[in-house]
Amino acid sequence: MSGQFEATVEVDRPVEEVFAYLADGRNDPQFSPRVLKIERIPDTPTAEGTVFRSTVKDAGMKTAREFRITTLEAPVKIRWAEVTKNSVTAREGGYDLESLADGRTRVRIFNVLEGHGLGKLLVGLALAAARKDADGFGSRIKAAAEAAIDPR
Repeated sequence: MSGQFEATVEVDRPVEEVFAYLADGRNDPQFSPRVLKIERIPDTPTAEGTVFRSTVKDAGMKTAREFRITTLEAPVKIRWAEVTKNSVTAREGGYDLESLADGRTRVRIFNVLEGHGLGKLLVGLALAAARKDADGFGSRIKAAAEAAIDPR
């Protein structure tokens, strides 16, 4: 079983700067409290093929995760796929960015979650929790990006 959650938010910063902020996955802990630590491999600017290795805490359990950037189309599209095979993984995820009037940016985030082994029994619960928090997650992305990117 697999399923998707998504959120859309408007960030009061220019699309190029929001793209750069989101493309650097090392910023994820600023808006995703489940991410305890993260590193970029190699430690060079993000490109297709870049891997982000993280430690996350879900339901009280710490797990190691690796995500590979599969598509990077500045400043409008970022895609990733989880390469680790934990019980529940993000088969595909990404950001779609759209430039709006007055230097604002519409950001849509999504993740397609799927279960493996016993995770097939857990993926429904993980999806329900992710969907319940989707708007909050979008709001945290907005707040973090606006705090990190100087206004013009």
